[in-house]
Amino acid sequence: MNDKDATTADATADRALKEKHRAMWAQGDYPALASELIPNLGAILVEACGIKPRQRVLDIGAGAGNAAIPAAMMGAEVVASDLTPEMFDAGRHQAADRGVDLEWREADAEALPFPDGEFDVVMSCLGVMFAPHHQASAGELLRVCRPGGTIGLLSWTPEGFIGQMFAVMKPFAPPPPSGAQPPPLWGSEDHVRELLGGNVTDIQARKQTVTITSFHQPNDFLHYFKSHYGPTISVYKSLAGDEEKVKALDEALTELAATYSDAHGDAPSQMDWEYLLLTARKVRPGENRGPQGGGGQ
Repeated sequence: MNDKDATTADATADRALKEKHRAMWAQGDYPALASELIPNLGAILVEACGIKPRQRVLDIGAGAGNAAIPAAMMGAEVVASDLTPEMFDAGRHQAADRGVDLEWREADAEALPFPDGEFDVVMSCLGVMFAPHHQASAGELLRVCRPGGTIGLLSWTPEGFIGQMFAVMKPFAPPPPSGAQPPPLWGSEDHVRELLGGNVTDIQARKQTVTITSFHQPNDFLHYFKSHYGPTISVYKSLAGDEEKVKALDEALTELAATYSDAHGDAPSQMDWEYLLLTARKVRPGENRGPQGGGGQ
């Protein structure tokens, strides 16, 4: 195979992978999940980024706009981008209900359709972490941020509940494509620092938790995620017809939920899901970066 054929084959494989990801997130009802379970995470990221009126803001992997809409409510000019535009209708309805207007753009986090330095703030709330090639998407979010602009990321941690859920599902899922990295790695401060490299300064990172009280029993969590969450639905679809593996995954996820649940009688159980909140400033040309800033717990 010559170089041209290899490039064509790589491009074809990448398109197929992105179509698979788009189809995965179009399953279930992620907009409902985000609004019902984690409605405040987007606003937490917006506050951490210090978004101000008239700033140009890009939300990567915006879904239905759980961070993009709060940014628009601050008076910013917001572009909500996502590989899965099927989520945009829910976002448009939510934005209209809150009296804000923003632009919705279908976009691949690893090949953003925006000029260099287009945005004052580039952020992602549980979005860019699911792009399969981490360095490619990190390079893109840096490219479209202006020098001196803000990078803001909120990602599930590997050791937190959602990170552990992906670890539990991994043995049951088809092998990942070549070069793909696990999404929860974006919840590791060291990993994100390595991805961003010397392109940023003033890094602030801390781990926080969101408290979930939507499930009375661990089995309630299982049924909800099997019907609402695209990655979970996809794993179960890959097991279709294998009743033993389906039962084993049911048991493994239920056990995980029980481990993280604090149930009290008839009251809803409480689950604390950990995430990493990280902000940084893109360096200006010729700038002495100085101290990189520290993390916090």
